[in-house]
Amino acid sequence: MYSILKNIHSYWAYFVLLVLILCIFNAITGKINGKDFESRDLRLSLFGLIFSHLQLLIGLILYFVSPWFDQWSNLGMGGVMKDAQTRLFLVEHPFTNILAIALITIGWSVQKQQSDPSKKFLRIALLYGLGLLLLMSRIPWDTWLA
Repeated sequence: MYSILKNIHSYWAYFVLLVLILCIFNAITGKINGKDFESRDLRLSLFGLIFSHLQLLIGLILYFVSPWFDQWSNLGMGGVMKDAQTRLFLVEHPFTNILAIALITIGWSVQKQQSDPSKKFLRIALLYGLGLLLLMSRIPWDTWLA
């Protein structure tokens, strides 16, 4: 089960990154060009939200069935924090990505409250962009691309 979830989590990440990049690009071009915020823009932003939440759900399930999770009992808190790779998989990656998904969720919620299309695009570009930046900062690139 672990290897299947790990593969799903890894491949789904490509979709998440692609959709978030599209959302940010769409928001920036919409803001620059002074477009109206149409249903197409709303759907694209919603897909960014949904895809990232599905990735979070898969990641949380993977976290608890992963062999890495046993390191909490084997090494304890001090041991986990001293080992860089273990700390990345058990602390930095999950908590930073939860924060990133929270920023994306805030971006979605805040844009719904705006009536000005320019402000909608700006909120999505900023908060989805910050979320994407956080996601990319904690991806275990050496493991993911291998």
